[in-house]
Amino acid sequence: MAKETLAVEIRAARDADIPSMTDLLLEDAGERRAENPGLWGLAGDAGTRVGAALAAAIAGEGHGPRHAWLVAEVGGELVGMAHSLVLPVPPIYAGNWGDPGLLMPECFVTKTAPEGTMQALVEAAEADLRAVGVQLHLASGIGVRQCAMLERAGYRPITLYLARSGLRAVPVSGAVRPAGAGDIAGIVARSAEHRRVIAALNERFWAPHQEADIRFDAWMRRSLTLEDRDMLVAGEGEALEGYAIAQPASRLHFPPAHDIAATGILDDFFHRDFADPVRLSHGGQGAAALLGAAETAFARRGIAAAVVICPAAWPSKIETLEAAGYRTAITWMIK
Repeated sequence: MAKETLAVEIRAARDADIPSMTDLLLEDAGERRAENPGLWGLAGDAGTRVGAALAAAIAGEGHGPRHAWLVAEVGGELVGMAHSLVLPVPPIYAGNWGDPGLLMPECFVTKTAPEGTMQALVEAAEADLRAVGVQLHLASGIGVRQCAMLERAGYRPITLYLARSGLRAVPVSGAVRPAGAGDIAGIVARSAEHRRVIAALNERFWAPHQEADIRFDAWMRRSLTLEDRDMLVAGEGEALEGYAIAQPASRLHFPPAHDIAATGILDDFFHRDFADPVRLSHGGQGAAALLGAAETAFARRGIAAAVVICPAAWPSKIETLEAAGYRTAITWMIK
């Protein structure tokens, strides 16, 4: 006699689900920590943080991006969940598609979930996002298993988050120094080159806003006043070769169970050595020196791990990062 297969119910999460959801999220986070404790360390009060984040999202509290949680239930037991949000477009991009929907890393299923559960969760989350006007779908995957499941659902890599832990302060190249107000014009000029490269890689996704230079200039001047980051440049004046903004990691990239106090992120990071997305110039020496200076800036602040954001179709930048010991930790995907 054939074994009966229980039906999977996909529904919106409820307050009563929070204890079970917390247990599953802590189990998922624990697996990440086991693979890379330097990057995925757990907060001492991880359970409390996860429960509070779930309660706030399910209740619709706050004035930030719209969050939604779905669960997959079989016979009264939760076997998976999906977390999505409507992601505001960064102000330097045109956002011709409107604000995209992002499936967060908390989209996963247990190893005992029936076949097709992940696909059903993804489809339900996408339908929910379309109902609020989302036209472009993104997903954040951590680990081979999760990324493979997202690929089966039709997603393809667009952005890599390469990580390295065990940072330490080292002597900094004399070509790299802290940025000042007089460097803003040069930083904006290199940023425009950066935007041209990534727009060529995917014009639909990275189309620049017509006021991108003005907006980026204002943000860089604001960043100079922020004490939680280091702004570094290589070169002088408007002929700067590159820039890097070493800043704290954010919750957008790390699930709530993880402690990110000792993790930094490099998003604004460009050097003319990898202006050609295929081939490094000058052996990447200038870019490597700038990266090393950013790592030292992190280390001096007690930050032991760094994540660098890089388009998946930028081999020369990836080469620079991998040569410095970085490996892909998170993959953003597009559908």
